[in-house]
Amino acid sequence: MSFEQLRLIEPVLKALKEEGYSEPTPIQQQSIPYVLDKRDLLGCAQTGTGKTAAFAIPLLQLLAETTPAVQKGPRPIRALILTPTRELAIQIQESLQAYGKHLPLKHQVIFGGVSQVPQVEALRRGVDILVATPGRLLDLISQNIVTLRDIKFFVLDEADRMLDMGFVHDVQRVIIKLPENRQTLFFSATMPPEIQKLAAMILRNPAKVEVTPVSSTADTITQSVYYVKKQDKRHLLQHILKDDAIKTLLVFARTKHGADRVVKDLVRVGITAEAIHGNKSQNARQRALSNFKTRQTRVLVATDIAARGIDIDDLTHVVNFELPNVPETYVHRIGRTGRAGANGIAISFCEEEEKPFLKDILKLINREIPVVKDQPFHDALVGMEAVKVPMPQNRPKKKAQGGGGGFHRNRQGHVNAPKKHKPKPQQAVK
Repeated sequence: MSFEQLRLIEPVLKALKEEGYSEPTPIQQQSIPYVLDKRDLLGCAQTGTGKTAAFAIPLLQLLAETTPAVQKGPRPIRALILTPTRELAIQIQESLQAYGKHLPLKHQVIFGGVSQVPQVEALRRGVDILVATPGRLLDLISQNIVTLRDIKFFVLDEADRMLDMGFVHDVQRVIIKLPENRQTLFFSATMPPEIQKLAAMILRNPAKVEVTPVSSTADTITQSVYYVKKQDKRHLLQHILKDDAIKTLLVFARTKHGADRVVKDLVRVGITAEAIHGNKSQNARQRALSNFKTRQTRVLVATDIAARGIDIDDLTHVVNFELPNVPETYVHRIGRTGRAGANGIAISFCEEEEKPFLKDILKLINREIPVVKDQPFHDALVGMEAVKVPMPQNRPKKKAQGGGGGFHRNRQGHVNAPKKHKPKPQQAVK
């Protein structure tokens, strides 16, 4: 299917072509027609599936088709996109700019952590689409700078992330201020009971679209596990980075302090690295992300604030320096690579105390992950008792096959294997 078959107007098609997009992703194929038909939408899709464009493209078209030729006074806000993090808000704004470059629409992003003055000045000039995080939006509403009385379209993005970050009550406060006569688009990577309840509250007879459930990992991502002692993790990371093929590497740590420590260790041995987490100022976080995207910085070390919503082109490698204690977070983390059909490599370090986390991850994704033994810091004691995928009762176990879980046999995470001889056989985590 092509974008032309989705009833898109010429200015949008022209922008998509200029951005190099010719075919919509599955969620775009399914969502865009519903949105153009002015249906409420419940979308279940993880990042990397193209969901931002799934709501941004039809939203731009609907607004363009209803924009008056002559506007008296400042433009009223007609569309609100609510998102949990500043980084994601900025990326949505960039997407609107790219897809709507040939449309007479104005959009503005607002978020906390920076001065509100430039944001307020833009709002007073008038905007059609407002992209906002909950805190700053409610703050500006309380100052009578923002009104939501003219909203015709409301997008709630990353709803489950809102729940994780404690923003559900803020979201509910925003919803109360919205007109009842509106079109609502609701997106979430997972659908826990609280999110299902929220969706039922704000959606009216919604069309439902589900693409790539959170429990699955993309087949384009080659996953591997390295058993290692806790104290050797930093040495193992430095060893992996000896591979010149790794131009950029996104590393995940569980804590802010841990992320800073990883950066300090890398910089000490001459590897350019920066951290991005909640204790960093907004300017520092944006600078670090920009340096990473332009390859001025080779390694970006992040806490889970960056697990979703940060879109980095051509990112080939992700390392879980510490395994997450929430298995769904693993899927979101490694989903930063292997996007849009590209290949990616996800490496996870596992020490003894993290084996229960690994077991939960395997249960969620229901597939094997190869263990790389051919590395100088392999801890045989950690790997002595194999972590197995829990299998349903009364169901015969499937025999593990070569690459495990359908991985390419010639790409099993050997990013640091000696090139002069074949790597040793791997043991699959079952």
